[in-house]
Amino acid sequence: MNTTRQKNQPRYVVITPARDEAEHISDTILSVTHQTIRPLEWVIVDDGSTDSTGEIIERFAAQHSWVTPLHRPDRGMRENASGVMEAFYYGYQSLKASEWDFIVKLDGDVSLHPDYFENCFREFRQDPKLGVGGGLICHRENGSLKAEACPQFHVRGATKIYKRACWDAIGGLLKVPGWDTVDEVKANMLGWKTRTFQDLKVLHHRPTGAADGAWKNSVKDGRADYISGYHPLFMFLKCVKRLAQEPYLVGSLGLLYGFIGSYLTRTPQVNDRALIHYVRTQQLRRLLLLDSIWK
Repeated sequence: MNTTRQKNQPRYVVITPARDEAEHISDTILSVTHQTIRPLEWVIVDDGSTDSTGEIIERFAAQHSWVTPLHRPDRGMRENASGVMEAFYYGYQSLKASEWDFIVKLDGDVSLHPDYFENCFREFRQDPKLGVGGGLICHRENGSLKAEACPQFHVRGATKIYKRACWDAIGGLLKVPGWDTVDEVKANMLGWKTRTFQDLKVLHHRPTGAADGAWKNSVKDGRADYISGYHPLFMFLKCVKRLAQEPYLVGSLGLLYGFIGSYLTRTPQVNDRALIHYVRTQQLRRLLLLDSIWK
């Protein structure tokens, strides 16, 4: 396999926050080390794991000079979203490479085809206005791959690739629930495109949110939607729609609880009134069956 870097190849860096991923992180590391286009640098942050995640990362890092292992102390619990972003930025601040074209946030429980990044960068090359992209997240169900549904403009947080100019324009990522929606909405507001590459499948060994359980994950999503500035009517109809999806009732009630609870506790929303106005305008357009990023 040719991993020699050519002058015309995209330069990219990868940051992986990982907590208690001993079961799958070896697969993720092997997936990246076998890519046809190798990263300039890969920072893997052991975010206070209580299993052997840290030891596995160290073992692979000893074999690859471009892999940097970092370790954070155990904070005693998994903090989804905000905790992930704290770990991500811990890795970001430790990057040695500065001349990169793309930055990747990659989970520690995914498997990629060897030409995954090569094909992703081809998508960016074909569309200069594409600012955020990534593969289609799938998980195994009854022996086959099942795609995780999401809006057309959305890229799942397990694998997100940011073009540098877009990254700079949106000012990086928020350290709060909803970071993986705010980034894309802001990018679209600023004239960039964001989308999932439907033909590039990524195996997520655990379905999105599985680490927290259905209730906690739904509450987290409801809180994230509030922070992102979702329109109350759009949110209400989202909860109604969720009643017909698994986990039945729990998912809908969790969303509603997280959203209303955030309102009652005056949880701070994203500090960008123009962005919230854009979010709500796009959502109302969707409800009126007009063109919008919510498709």
